[in-house]
Amino acid sequence: MLNSSKALISVALSAALATAAPATTSTSSGSGPYRVTMTDEIDGLDHHTVYQPANLTALRDKKLPIFIWANGGCADKGNAYRYMLDHIAAHGYLVVALGKIGPKGEENNFGRWPREFGMPETPPPLDGPTGTLPHEMKAAIDWAVAQNSKEGSPLKGRLDTSKIGVSGHSCGTLQALAMSSTDPRVTTTLMLNGGVWNIGTGGLPGAPEITKKSLETIHGTIAYIHGEKDSALPNGTDDFSRISGIPAMLAVRKDVAHSGTFLLKNGGAYGTVALAWLDWQLKGDPRAARWFVGADCTLCTDPRWTVQRKNFP
Repeated sequence: MLNSSKALISVALSAALATAAPATTSTSSGSGPYRVTMTDEIDGLDHHTVYQPANLTALRDKKLPIFIWANGGCADKGNAYRYMLDHIAAHGYLVVALGKIGPKGEENNFGRWPREFGMPETPPPLDGPTGTLPHEMKAAIDWAVAQNSKEGSPLKGRLDTSKIGVSGHSCGTLQALAMSSTDPRVTTTLMLNGGVWNIGTGGLPGAPEITKKSLETIHGTIAYIHGEKDSALPNGTDDFSRISGIPAMLAVRKDVAHSGTFLLKNGGAYGTVALAWLDWQLKGDPRAARWFVGADCTLCTDPRWTVQRKNFP
């Protein structure tokens, strides 16, 4: 079984490489004021994809907060969530996604681990092209912080290294949580359709070995976004109930499943709420705050959402 699985992986990867997207592409799917470039040819990062405003001089004196993204399935597809990540970068963020750019078709299946691979009895190493690991989120933060002061870097002096968000979908939320529960540089965490497993640690390749105890050491603020039909909703709900001492939100979208709304323009409802949260938490935008603060907050009064909050201002 092990040899046949390796053969399947080798064939699939060869096919993917043959149809891979260009290393650098210009995109305009986001609704923000900046056109975005997406690239996986990054000096100092070997296993990531960067989204950023194409014309950095257009920023003038504005600085870009840093947003680190981990994929569903902890998979190696830096363009799998392009619709939402474009949208965020287009509003003035440096976005670093785990994984290299895969085939354009991967943007339609969230970069999930291909079922036909038939994972072998001993999973393949996850620091290569078959997956991502939690430490790659730290590498992304380290790289961005270094670029802000590196001579010759186009990003020198253009980043707000005091404002860092980490996020992910499904398995990727666990990679994000592993980061925010250990690294004081993290300002906020966005958990999209994910949470710590209620029983054990689960079995997804690339998922960190974390427990509910990690919730006690989260740095900054945290928001959980789920669909009411999401299989991970019990995990996220339980996480939210255990968190204390930091601002936390649980927002549940009606009629949405574990796949979220990522395939819709700009990431759909998830993209809209995620951007508003980041604009509030990382840019201090009072208009974005109104999405979440007060009894009549935008999200609170939308019948498509159910919202719980704690320790809010």
